[in-house]
Amino acid sequence: MNDTIAAISTSTGGAISIIRVSGEDAIKITNKIFSGKNLLEVNSHTINYGYIKENDKIIDEVLVSVMKEPNTYTKENIIEINCHGSIASVSKILELLLQNGCRLAEPGEFTKRAFLNGRLDLIEAESVMDIINSKTNESLDLSIRQLTGEGTKMISSLREKILSLLANIEVKIDYPEYEDIEDVTHKQLLKDIDNIQLEMNKILEESKNAKIIKDGITTSIIGKTNVGKSSILNMLIGEEKAIVTNIEGTTRDIVEGSINIDGIILNLIDTAGIRKTEDVVENIGVKKSLDAIEKSELILLVLDNNRKLDETEYELLEKLKNKNYIIIINKNDLKSNINIEKLDKEKIVYISALNKEGLTDLKQKIKEIFNINKIKTTDMTYLTSSRSIALLKEAINKIPQIKEAIKNNLPIDMIEIDIKEIWNILGKIIGETYEDELINKLFSQFCLGK
Repeated sequence: MNDTIAAISTSTGGAISIIRVSGEDAIKITNKIFSGKNLLEVNSHTINYGYIKENDKIIDEVLVSVMKEPNTYTKENIIEINCHGSIASVSKILELLLQNGCRLAEPGEFTKRAFLNGRLDLIEAESVMDIINSKTNESLDLSIRQLTGEGTKMISSLREKILSLLANIEVKIDYPEYEDIEDVTHKQLLKDIDNIQLEMNKILEESKNAKIIKDGITTSIIGKTNVGKSSILNMLIGEEKAIVTNIEGTTRDIVEGSINIDGIILNLIDTAGIRKTEDVVENIGVKKSLDAIEKSELILLVLDNNRKLDETEYELLEKLKNKNYIIIINKNDLKSNINIEKLDKEKIVYISALNKEGLTDLKQKIKEIFNINKIKTTDMTYLTSSRSIALLKEAINKIPQIKEAIKNNLPIDMIEIDIKEIWNILGKIIGETYEDELINKLFSQFCLGK
């Protein structure tokens, strides 16, 4: 990280663009192409008016922000050149920076440097991209909490408790002359591990809600052909996105859309109608529909109010036994011929996609299933990334073997090894311990100028 990097930090084509430079020589390199005050002599955190020049030719009129280390985003010298947003102007300024000693930044390299220089931990670094990708006020609030260190404090507090426990173990190992020390240690240790397990399980459970706020709910609309799945998708998203005809098998591939229900995004998937068919293309669509059931967090099973249930629909209901699902009985404007005796009445919502009726009832049912109102009123200081949640699960999964070892009165120093492993795993969540390959992969997912 001894070199100086540069990248465009805004989308091109707008009225204004920002080119960001970071590194030891950021101010010196920019000063070579800037006509105005001597940037090497200006105060930190000032904005300076002037021109970017190539030799004596003016490239653009700019404002240059100078921020000197260590009180910057990367803890390095940072320059931000605010210029006009034309592609030609922005590209030329970046070209001049590269010609004078900068290197083009890799995706996410500014935030990566902020992490490696101790400005951000991993939870905070991940929240930067979450803020950029936020689609609702709720997901933005959640990301801000992560950026300001709320999630880090929670994990650090848990690690402190484990560290205190490890310190007590070390003391008792170093002073074995006390009578009955092994019995006392095992008894107290089991109680301490129980408390740690409860705290980790609570964080994991609440993190499921946080992930719903951040990523939304993957929702598949499934059912037989011609029951009105595409019409329901169109009704939900408020536009004619899916093709609707009275010809069976019209939808042959997945059609996607999304809606916002009280700050929670539903990522909707309209699937191909499920039926036995000789059509090769349609068969691929049917297989995708069945696969979608396994991958979705919510299933909307659409049934035809005008038809009796058949074997295929009973098979679908069997597949949904352990899933979150709602039964939508569509075509409520037609005569009812459906046999609902074997259906769970609590899961049924009646809809007429043709008349746009029943949408409010459907949204209310979704809110009930996922406790959306409760999610929005709870403290959202929890983990949100798949990486950190997976690590928390890994730590939790080590608890049973520790308890078993305690109950079997295994030597305390052996039990201590597994407790230390939990402490290390939690350290990976905030980046106290990390692998270079993981860090490179994580920051490569960021946009170029961030």
